[in-house]
Amino acid sequence: MTSGTADAHSAYLRRLGIGEPLGVPSAAGLFALQRAHLERVPYENLDIQLGRPPGIDPELSARRFAAGRGGYCFHLNGAFAALLEALGYDVTRHVGGVYKESDSGAAERGVSGDHLVLTVRVDGAEFYVDAGLGDGPHEPLPLREGAYGQGAFEYSLERPEPVAGEDRPAWIYRHPGSSAPIVSFRAEPAATADFEDEHLRLSTSEDSAFVRAFAVLRRDADGVDALRGRVLSRVDPVKGNTERVLDGPEEFYATLEGLFGRELDDLTPADRAALWARVDRAHTVWLETRREPGEN
Repeated sequence: MTSGTADAHSAYLRRLGIGEPLGVPSAAGLFALQRAHLERVPYENLDIQLGRPPGIDPELSARRFAAGRGGYCFHLNGAFAALLEALGYDVTRHVGGVYKESDSGAAERGVSGDHLVLTVRVDGAEFYVDAGLGDGPHEPLPLREGAYGQGAFEYSLERPEPVAGEDRPAWIYRHPGSSAPIVSFRAEPAATADFEDEHLRLSTSEDSAFVRAFAVLRRDADGVDALRGRVLSRVDPVKGNTERVLDGPEEFYATLEGLFGRELDDLTPADRAALWARVDRAHTVWLETRREPGEN
């Protein structure tokens, strides 16, 4: 590891609130790292919305996180994998795919390639690790078939039956009702280069959800905060879900910095004006689509 990479990882750990050496790899350490990552590094597409998508080189992502930025799955899981490896964890990257609940059959038959999944072996066990879903598990899940509860949230992992001649996934993760209700992934190890083409599509194509709409999410032990366009929501199965529309750019940017921990010192006044105009315009279009036929 170069001194530059080591410095980036040290700064990355400080972003996670970890300033002291962690000792030897352990399941407890892995769980603590994923919790800290989800709570402190937001899932967000701000730079994609501004037309300047950052690359997915893990060292670049680590430096961005240390500076207060976030990212989406290729950034989040890519940098997290490199950090875990630097700390001595046995990490494997996998090509995955995110599906809607209505596309369950497609998820069982193949893998779309639009998601990066991690598995980690530690303390004689293997875990499904994902800091890149936005509203996924707060802690790793044992890589075994079954249902798993974390607080009031329920998840499951299953192994589809292999079929000769078909590119069936090795594993399927399910979290009904979330923004990523189904994730399938292959068993084979992958590398950063395997995601470059899909990153280009997702971050630049007009048919990509990341290009079409602004979103930022943050997971904690009790629930999920999400800002989609101007709509701020909180998913909390115990206290109840809430939703409201942010009033204007001042509240929008204060929420990004305060609730989601996304530093904004990289934005010029022109950037702020352009992003708010885009978000507000999309919100107006969204309201139009929600109107009932015949409404004014």
